[in-house]
Amino acid sequence: MSGPAVLPDPAGEGATPGAVRYPSHWRRPPLISDGRLRWAIYAGVLVYLVVGIGAVEVNWGRLSEGWERGLRFLGGFVEPDFISRWDDIRAGLIESLTMTLTATVVGVVISIPVGIGAARNIAPSPVYLACRALIALSRSLQEIIVAILFVAMVGFGPLAGFLTLAFATIGFLAKLLAEDIEDIDAAQVEAIRATGAGWWQVLDYGIRSQVTPRLIGLSLYRLDINFRESAVIGIVGAGGVGATLNTALDRYEYDSAAAILILIIAIVLVTEYVSGWVRARVQ
Repeated sequence: MSGPAVLPDPAGEGATPGAVRYPSHWRRPPLISDGRLRWAIYAGVLVYLVVGIGAVEVNWGRLSEGWERGLRFLGGFVEPDFISRWDDIRAGLIESLTMTLTATVVGVVISIPVGIGAARNIAPSPVYLACRALIALSRSLQEIIVAILFVAMVGFGPLAGFLTLAFATIGFLAKLLAEDIEDIDAAQVEAIRATGAGWWQVLDYGIRSQVTPRLIGLSLYRLDINFRESAVIGIVGAGGVGATLNTALDRYEYDSAAAILILIIAIVLVTEYVSGWVRARVQ
């Protein structure tokens, strides 16, 4: 192990005894201290990327056609067409908003008892394991896969979308609610329990008051997510404005597709503003 450097004599007659030179800049130590191992890992990652990119089959003819089509799609945003398919767009938006609102409300109502049961600090082990399994099942499946499943079960239309969004809301909200309950201030709960309060009273006065602002904020956030997801799952036949968007894209009506996307962005922005305003008032 080398010690601090010894400063040379300014007159050039050798090092000055006792003069110590310390580094003037601090540098974060590398994650892997062994330089050879570090460079070997870098080289391995680089080789892997080169091999991986080389394994991708690029169809340059298809890419050229897609590039031209992509430019035409972007050109639709210059002159979006809100008029030609307005009846379909309006019906799709109303269906999406209805589907989103009802699925979010139902999902929040179901996720509250599931989240309480999934909190380790207040739920018995069998209930905890059952609720955690339900949350894991909901979170392990992406919305579009769930939508395909429900379309196969109940057919095309908004019912499949409603079930999909409600199922996804349960997994999302119950998990975050359970984590919030596990992180609450235990002193407040113990104070309520010390008064002789029962389980429901502890839940009401000791826990609900601590997690309600967070629950409202997460519910509004999930409402925003559900509206965006309603446009995605509509592509597989689960209703909403996504079906209208898919039809416009299939017919190469990029100006109508651009109009739908602009309306989706506008609604998401309004939802984001409203949810932020409500969260600020609640907290």
